[in-house]
Amino acid sequence: MRIGILGAGNMAGALGAQWTRAGHEIMVSGRDPARAAALAATTGARAGTFREAAGFGEVAVVAVLAEAVPAVLAEAGDAARGKPVIDVTNDVGPHGFRPVAREIARRSGGHVVKAFNLCHVDVWRMTPPVFGGRPLAVPLCGDDPDALALARRLAEDLGCAPVDGGGLARAELLEATAAFMIGLWSGGADAQAVLPPLEHSGAHPPA
Repeated sequence: MRIGILGAGNMAGALGAQWTRAGHEIMVSGRDPARAAALAATTGARAGTFREAAGFGEVAVVAVLAEAVPAVLAEAGDAARGKPVIDVTNDVGPHGFRPVAREIARRSGGHVVKAFNLCHVDVWRMTPPVFGGRPLAVPLCGDDPDALALARRLAEDLGCAPVDGGGLARAELLEATAAFMIGLWSGGADAQAVLPPLEHSGAHPPA
């Protein structure tokens, strides 16, 4: 599929390179055209403006700093209106976090799915991200069935296992989880060890 990435930083590069290898066409964009062009050259993508990337294809991916979201989406205009928009951003500051996903939905007019926000960029550079024989699970939060189906496909293309995280209203929980877990990792803790495997969790999923 055609994927327009709003951003030309590390996440844009990591995800863009992986999706290019999976056979998708990628356009990256950034405030610095030279940086976007350099990233495009190294990932097999093409470069454009934020508006061009938002309108490039079947899906737009927001991969910029959270504080840049309003300005970037203002430049993109209505190019992503009505289409799937994947939000990979986090706003993890010293005083907690600011919810971003529903702001992106409001500003873009797209069908937003929150995904790919829990892990460091180096994890997304792994081919595939598998740990202890288990593929990385990627929670997805969104309301639109078609957008969710597309996000599942893109997660699977990375070698990951998509997980239903509920509607877009639950994206704030996913964003808060990222803020908490990143804080643990930054402090040197093994955040994955916080939760037991499913068979020891006390949960009883339906048969």
